[in-house]
Amino acid sequence: MTINQLSWRMLVPDTQPYLQQPDRPASSDVHIFSQLQARLCYGLTQLLHPSAPANIMLVKSPELPEYPARIGAAAREMIPGDLPLCGGRYQTDTDNVSLMPPVSPDDDFTAAGAVVTGDWIESEQLFGCVRWHGNRPQLQPGLLHQANGGVLVLSLRSLLAQPLLWLRLKQMMTRGQFEWFSPDERRPFPVEIPPLPLQVKLILCGERDALAEFQEMEPEIAELAIYSEFEDNLQIVEPQAFVLWRDWVQALAAQHQLPQPQTDAWIPLVREGVRYTGDQLTLPIEPEWILRQLREMAPLCQESFSGEQFHQMLAQREWREGFLSERMQDEILLEQILIETEGVRTGQVNALSVIEFPGHPRAFGEPSRITCVAHIGDGEFTDIERKAELGGNIHAKGMMIMQAFLMAELDLEQQIPFSASLTFEQSYSEVDGDSASMAELCALVSALSGVPLRQGIAITGSVDQFGRSQPVGGLNEKIEGFFTICQQRELTGQQGVIIPMANVRHLALHQEVLDAVEAGQFSIWAVDDARDALMLLSGLPWDDEQRPGLLQMIQGRIAQATQQEARHRYPWPLRWLNWFNHN
Repeated sequence: MTINQLSWRMLVPDTQPYLQQPDRPASSDVHIFSQLQARLCYGLTQLLHPSAPANIMLVKSPELPEYPARIGAAAREMIPGDLPLCGGRYQTDTDNVSLMPPVSPDDDFTAAGAVVTGDWIESEQLFGCVRWHGNRPQLQPGLLHQANGGVLVLSLRSLLAQPLLWLRLKQMMTRGQFEWFSPDERRPFPVEIPPLPLQVKLILCGERDALAEFQEMEPEIAELAIYSEFEDNLQIVEPQAFVLWRDWVQALAAQHQLPQPQTDAWIPLVREGVRYTGDQLTLPIEPEWILRQLREMAPLCQESFSGEQFHQMLAQREWREGFLSERMQDEILLEQILIETEGVRTGQVNALSVIEFPGHPRAFGEPSRITCVAHIGDGEFTDIERKAELGGNIHAKGMMIMQAFLMAELDLEQQIPFSASLTFEQSYSEVDGDSASMAELCALVSALSGVPLRQGIAITGSVDQFGRSQPVGGLNEKIEGFFTICQQRELTGQQGVIIPMANVRHLALHQEVLDAVEAGQFSIWAVDDARDALMLLSGLPWDDEQRPGLLQMIQGRIAQATQQEARHRYPWPLRWLNWFNHN
């Protein structure tokens, strides 16, 4: 049996080794970026090489203006400064437009290794345009002309939304020359405009679904393109990695003129970062997440902020976004949704769910009451959610895995003489995911054995066909949701939550939960096996040679039911049956 009652120190990341690292001179944000995004910068090096395998690079990144700008800044540092001039000079008069060799990079259609970025672009912004003053044309450059001989960084979604824009860009890059075109195909230019030599490298940034759409649309280009990703988190496996993350936060704060964290602010900032990534050894390096924290701190401080001020900001944010979660908690406290947090019940257990409403920014945890009723039957286990078409495929898979484990443990020669039905009580929307399969197994075992379960303990986790617990998501929200209900009803010291052992590294709980655990008012247990969870909930072992366990109790009830069925099938005494057989 492996049951680990977690101390409060295991419920948050250990920040002490990192905070002992001394400050060091500030580095440029581009230098820090190259360390954080080593794979991406290596891809840029390949793209910028004269013998590059392709002139297009695909980068998986969020589709926000910050990301093309960051990638462009990194490319700008890598691109050589002595590249030859590209493009040319246009001379125009009333009847003629001629192209002259490039002379100066200050000319409108001459460039030398510039890196140009664009988020959402239109045709005129990308390709420039031709305007007419009387009969005299005036040529205006676009982003493509500015990036000639260099790099153009674009958002992929703008090209996918405008297929004609992409087709023209692809054709020009393939031919190596820029062709002027009239916006109205029925009215061509009255004078011929010579094409411009074009030599540009293209970086397209987009989310994974946009990259998949591009791959389907242009399979040959996608196969040849250089690929990399804008990594959104950093593994903190050694103190130097934390120092790098700290430098990145400070660099972003300085660049955007936002307040800097003081020494005591790093602990709550790290904990909030761990809650966001869901891993105690991983911190977010996404600029938008870091900047959001710093921008929300700006109204509360001047040039820097303390840990207390950061806690204040988080509390205000939770209060501002917490209307919906508070109303759901009120429904439980007013007993409109029935959740028991004391006593024992047979065939009933508190599972933990994460609620995410469309249009609501904050996910929150809420306990769910799972019940199971067992009766004499043909061995069918009914998933009421599935029967009512409220259960998703993953939930159904978890139910079948849980049932397979139980049948393998019972090792019966015939069909089990019981039927059972399981459901999420007072659930009126679709249920999916397998994170409740361990709770459903506990409710089923309780109903079959007749042994009640403690209602002050909630449980989350999935289970495999061997009974081993498997990690699930949303641990912090789930634990805090059940803790809040117990706290509002007054903590008894007998309440707590069971989680899979593999989920311990995902914990970063609020301070009030840590205080309750430290004071012994609330407990969190980590288990490796569903048998251990059943031991905690029922007080009985699963299989014990010295005293009856849950497995023996189920087997005993099966034997009793089988004998009753035999007596019902043959109501006469056995000697009467023998007399009939011989006469």
